[in-house]
Amino acid sequence: MTAAEGEPVRTPDVAKTVFGDELTTAGRFAELLREHGVRRGLIGPRELDRLWERHLLNSAVLAELLPPNCRVVDVGSGAGLPGIPLAIARPDLELTLLEPMARRVAWLQEVITELGLNAEVMRGRAEEGPVRERLAGQDVVTARAVAPMARLAKWCLPLLRPEGRLLALKGSSAAEEIERDATAIRAAGGGRLEVVSCGDGVLEVPTTVVVVERAQPRTTSGRRRDGGRRTRKDR
Repeated sequence: MTAAEGEPVRTPDVAKTVFGDELTTAGRFAELLREHGVRRGLIGPRELDRLWERHLLNSAVLAELLPPNCRVVDVGSGAGLPGIPLAIARPDLELTLLEPMARRVAWLQEVITELGLNAEVMRGRAEEGPVRERLAGQDVVTARAVAPMARLAKWCLPLLRPEGRLLALKGSSAAEEIERDATAIRAAGGGRLEVVSCGDGVLEVPTTVVVVERAQPRTTSGRRRDGGRRTRKDR
């Protein structure tokens, strides 16, 4: 039997490990999603009985990859995933939730106000010039269920500072996806690529994350701006 809107959803024991002292706030976010998520087109009805495992916990463990006090943009934030769980688990982050749809922007603003979170909402798309100008130089960009890696890299890497990282939450086919899109990712400015797991030993199903580091920009002489020279591997 699946949970209906308005019915309580049990908080799993592992949520305390992930959210710590912010567990009450995380529980309130789960309640808001349960009460409003389906009606407002944020989640499907089948998601109501797995809000914690599939959405909140899956998103929050991404905090393992975030350094203290860093600047983060959550691209295509939608229902607030992974942005809202990250804002709850890591109030030190300077977090912007980027979302193009007005009704979802309204939802995100309501949640931030209701929960008293340290985050802001911006309406727009990562590929838009004014968005790139305003949000340039981020430490981290996150994305969950937004687009294939080739497109995601093209949209998101310009928002990052050199050596900043794109963290894309993906499924079991993540390794195949970066192998397929590696050339396009590098053409978009990507450097080091890897697939990592977050929540190992904590979650029953750890979160799979594709990590793309933004490469140092190159000068016309072929040198990187950090003073390095192109090697055969770089070409």
